[in-house]
Amino acid sequence: MGEFLNAVLEFPTVLFTSLLVVVIAYWLVVLFGGADADSLDADVVDGDVAGGFGGFLGSVGLGGVPATVGLSVLVLVAWFVSLAGSTVVDGALLSVVLLAVALVVAWLVARVLVVPLRRLFPATSGDSRTAFVGRTCVIRTGTVTETFGQAEVTAADGSSAIVQVRQTGTDTFTAGSTAVIYEYDPDGEFFWVVPAPTDPTPGQRELS
Repeated sequence: MGEFLNAVLEFPTVLFTSLLVVVIAYWLVVLFGGADADSLDADVVDGDVAGGFGGFLGSVGLGGVPATVGLSVLVLVAWFVSLAGSTVVDGALLSVVLLAVALVVAWLVARVLVVPLRRLFPATSGDSRTAFVGRTCVIRTGTVTETFGQAEVTAADGSSAIVQVRQTGTDTFTAGSTAVIYEYDPDGEFFWVVPAPTDPTPGQRELS
């Protein structure tokens, strides 16, 4: 028992141990009714979740499940890999390498597990993804390309969401500029945008 405690409190496992404690505490609160489990659907990470962290998870291929679920899987796998690796790794340099390996393995495993989990969490609460088509949004990244970009869009109910956006042309987008969403790509789980002709209030002007 003492060796186990030493292992979980050593670097790099201790980093994931702290996060794992938070994750376990959260799910205990949900289990005993301290949080509304039904609200998980509102946090589905498909690029449409409000908040930069959800947008980040969606951008690394963990879209389609609640942010809490994706984060829980990442932490659990990373903790296990780090703990197992610490039994054969010794030295500061190798510990840093183990930290990187644990993060990569956790990401790979999470991506595999997310696929079947997506069927349990359809992103249909509030405005559906296609309902954002035709609405204006505010770019939140320094640029938008064919492979990168995020924007904030306001739904019909007044709530805001961070979505993944892309463009097909060579238009110039900067953080804070306004764009119009004209199409949703279900395979890539992102929206195509073009520069807005004017600068209306985000989400209030629809594509004509």
